[in-house]
Amino acid sequence: MKMYGNWRSAAAFRVRIALNLKGIAYEEIFLDLDAGDQFKPGFLAINPQGAVPALFDGDGPPLTQSLAILDYLEETQAGVKLLPTEPRARARARSLAQVVACDTHPLYVPRVRTFLSENYSLPRERMLEFLRNAFTSGLKVLETRLSTEEGTGRFCQGDAVSHADLCLVSLWVGTGIFGIETDPYPTVRRIAETVLTLDAVVRAHPLRQPGAPKT
Repeated sequence: MKMYGNWRSAAAFRVRIALNLKGIAYEEIFLDLDAGDQFKPGFLAINPQGAVPALFDGDGPPLTQSLAILDYLEETQAGVKLLPTEPRARARARSLAQVVACDTHPLYVPRVRTFLSENYSLPRERMLEFLRNAFTSGLKVLETRLSTEEGTGRFCQGDAVSHADLCLVSLWVGTGIFGIETDPYPTVRRIAETVLTLDAVVRAHPLRQPGAPKT
């Protein structure tokens, strides 16, 4: 498989983890988002949205949107199962994943920050307030649900890693990048730190990818 991505893309991070967990060999072509590679005609012909990831698997157009890609990999590839088989547990895992991928992550992506900066002239501190609100809103929901709902175990849904954990850890890594206070979210922290010990996640970590800043 071949995927277009970027070291700091939370969505590409989620897909890298899934590919690693399932033992799928892939080539990742990294776009320089700061240089605007995603808006060049060549890539817009691949994904008109100008966003990563975009995954090629054989013939046909690329697959885009991380949750759709995760579902595709789950439905077509062998290896570690990343969704429960029981319908209600499966729905809960997807719901937790969507808290991140559908309701939280879209608020702090570069294109939103750029729009707010260029059209509303938000100073840096106001922009950081906006970003912190996006993160904390999602973290609060996750903490409340994971600490009170039946179904939470070692991971978000029971004791097996699922799409929910891939999304949760992609949000958690972002808290360090943007300096988000995480003490109020001990359950999220416990699960995230467990996920971060998995070899597949270590290899997929944003800071281990080409182009990432040296620490």
